Amino acid sequence: MDVTRSLARLSLVVAAVAALVDSMQLVLCGAFGAAPVLASILFAAVVAADLALAAPPATAALAAVGQVAVKVGIAGFVNHYGLPAKMPDVGFLVVGYRAGAWLGGTTSFVTVAMLAGAAAVSNVLVGGPVSRDWRWVLMAVAAGVVPWLVGRYTAARGAYIAELEQRERLRQQEQRAALDRALADERAAIARDLHDVISHHVSAIGIHAGVARMALSRVDPAVPDADSALSRTDAQAAARSLTAVETSSRAAMVDLRRQLDLLHGREDDGQRQPGLVDIDDLVERVRAAGLAVRVEISGEPPMLPESLDVMLYRVVQEILTNALRHGREPARLEIGYRPTRVEVRGTNPIASAALAQEGVHRGLDGIRRRAELFGGTAQFGPDRTGGRWDIVVSVPIGAA
Repeated sequence: MDVTRSLARLSLVVAAVAALVDSMQLVLCGAFGAAPVLASILFAAVVAADLALAAPPATAALAAVGQVAVKVGIAGFVNHYGLPAKMPDVGFLVVGYRAGAWLGGTTSFVTVAMLAGAAAVSNVLVGGPVSRDWRWVLMAVAAGVVPWLVGRYTAARGAYIAELEQRERLRQQEQRAALDRALADERAAIARDLHDVISHHVSAIGIHAGVARMALSRVDPAVPDADSALSRTDAQAAARSLTAVETSSRAAMVDLRRQLDLLHGREDDGQRQPGLVDIDDLVERVRAAGLAVRVEISGEPPMLPESLDVMLYRVVQEILTNALRHGREPARLEIGYRPTRVEVRGTNPIASAALAQEGVHRGLDGIRRRAELFGGTAQFGPDRTGGRWDIVVSVPIGAA
């Protein structure tokens, strides 16, 4: 709105200056001394035609017609009374520029032809014998064409700059949208990592805590441990479970601290994200939690991108955690290194038939999203008998 008002004010200033200069030229050429009444009419026509330059762009063609009429009329007046050839031309030049900048198509070309013709006729009328020299005619034509060309160039340049600005705005919008998508993906990845860490370790802690509670509940405090084999056995089981709780708690804190370091943009020396080389430790923790797991690895392990290596570790972690929480032993984990892909397969007996109808919960959905992010696939569900749960994740090697 401020730009529009500023342009309107500038247009009015241009029109006022053109009217002032052109009317003064008409006065200085002696028109009022030769024919005061006709000069007054021409004076009013000049002022009106120049003030019309402040009108909206849609009136550019009509303003050009007015300038042509005024120029030819004054040329005829000067020729008739033999006055000096001082023609008002500021408004004429401005209207030529406006026609080039604001008009388009046939209207613009007709207008410039009209302006060029008016300039040539005016030169012939006021030039006398010198007008027979065609160079003067060409100069007069140029007076009508050059401003139009300048207007066309200015309009084209303005449109080109506007297009560049529009492209830049679109590019910035696309960059912001891409950044928003990247942030959303990163938040989702962080949420999946935290879910894997918390779900795995807390599940192990809960199982061991339950074992310890049941073992301690069977210990008879009235019977000394030295005289009670049952009490000694239960106490040892409780001690092992509490040790596992302590170990899992510390492991959870290490993983959580690592995730927080990544969120803060720092990574301590020697601290890295876990990968497939850490699978053995992960399996041992699950076994310590009470789930028998058989691991089979086939193929030669290739050099994997770090992001892919971490993703596969998280997938295995979620598979074993689900088997620990919902399945029965023995569970089976297969990792196959193919020429172009890495395949992870987990299977275990289903502890409850309700799991088969539970649908895709957060953990399984996280596995699927992780695989899709690296161009892989994830398939899961009960087998044909309904007694075992299968999940197969396949990801191309080299995905990033």
